[in-house]
Amino acid sequence: MAANLTPQYLKAEEEYRRSQTPEEELKWLQVMFAEIPKHKASEKMQVMLKTKIAETKKEIEAAKGASKKVGKSVKIPRQGAGTCVIIGGPNAGKSQMLAFYTKAKPEVAPYPFTTQTAMPGMTPWKDVFFQMIDTPPITTEFFESYLYGYIRGAELVLLVVDPTSDEGIQQCQDVLDRLQNTKTRLAAESGLDEDDVGLSYTKTFLVATHADSPDFADAMELFHEYCKHPFKEFCISTVDGTGTEELRDAMYEAMNVVRVYTKQPTQKQPDMDKPFTLRTGGTIEDLCNQIHKDYATRFKFARVWGEGVHDGTVVKIDYVVHDGDVVELNIAP
Repeated sequence: MAANLTPQYLKAEEEYRRSQTPEEELKWLQVMFAEIPKHKASEKMQVMLKTKIAETKKEIEAAKGASKKVGKSVKIPRQGAGTCVIIGGPNAGKSQMLAFYTKAKPEVAPYPFTTQTAMPGMTPWKDVFFQMIDTPPITTEFFESYLYGYIRGAELVLLVVDPTSDEGIQQCQDVLDRLQNTKTRLAAESGLDEDDVGLSYTKTFLVATHADSPDFADAMELFHEYCKHPFKEFCISTVDGTGTEELRDAMYEAMNVVRVYTKQPTQKQPDMDKPFTLRTGGTIEDLCNQIHKDYATRFKFARVWGEGVHDGTVVKIDYVVHDGDVVELNIAP
């Protein structure tokens, strides 16, 4: 990427990577082009952005001229501190994971393709929640096209495999092969390709299920021999709970957020029940925008209690908040 990228550019880049429609992509591509520093080191990126903007505009115009498909929408609104998408082959244990971590009630059965459409659920972590989405299985012949948007827009993907299954290794490799030939790929960390702004990588954990099986250790040894991958691994069992809390903590950490608590100027104690979650590196301005659309323009000053300042310190709107901060916003009427 070009040197000296501004925080505004990086925020726009993150929003672009998570866009689920061409219209959203165009919006953030235009912000990226407006915010990118205009110097020699960024010339290549400027050209790529111009090209991608033109391509996206053509895609939008082409879609307007095409007949609309009839059928229910598969778009799931983002909720909570972030989104984790569960993918894998048939009977890998995806739906069991959603049922274990959330109050969702997906159909769980010992036959393939039980999950016909995506299903969301909310997972608790301390005093916040993040979203998990179960998805239909991926095979060499079957792949729902809307999954690209889910994977691209997620903070984290869980690639689920049952290594004790006779088909488990091949099913996992089929998923990897299927996505490797697209513009939406799995990786150890999220980001955009330096040479192709349209090529997106999403942070992925490999989750091996049925860790309670007596054959699990031997199955994992065989899995590692035949299936190579760069992802952090978690071995879990939704039957006896093995590894499930370690995975929950890692999922929340991958959301890359901080919790911020608020209080009114007239209150002595903050509201500690429902914190706001902001991206790590977020500012008081981001908090204002999350609370009310007019707060940023009416902002006067804020007081902060937390690890980065002395209690009650007055800060400006560009102050970077920390996890656990208590913020008192003073807003003009």
